[in-house]
Parts: sequence; C-alpha cells; structure tokens
Amino acid sequence: MAREKTNQETQGCPVARIFSELEKAYGRKSTFFNHLHQSQIEFLKAIRSLVDDRLNELEKKSEKGKKKTTKIKVE
Repeated sequence: MAREKTNQETQGCPVARIFSELEKAYGRKSTFFNHLHQSQIEFLKAIRSLVDDRLNELEKKSEKGKKKTTKIKVE
C-alpha cells in the first residue's frame, strides 16, 4: 500500500520521476545518490544555522529588555 502511494505521488512530480528513473537505472549505491544524500545533510545544516542565528538574535533582544535588580540593604 505504501509503495503504491509513492508511485502515485511521483507520477505528478517530474523531479521525483527523474530521481525514480535514475534510481532504477543506477541503483541507490551509485555515487550520484551518495552526493545527493550529502547535499541533503548540508542543506539541513544550513537551515539549522539560520535557526540558530535567529534564536541568538531573539535571546539578545530579550536580555536587553530585562531590568537588572539590585539588592538594597535595609536597616
């Protein structure tokens, strides 16, 4: 059932169809798919760096907005 769904999805997407045909012709162990896998990893690392940068910006803004408290000695 899951395999049928995958085939139906790739029929509508030309890029997925190309990759499907390449996989049939060369197999998953080819250097092409190895490079493709590595590029996926690099792409996700790039997205992670964007998210990390944005988080750092938001944390800096929230630190600036905090008022510092000081202790006052009461006699």
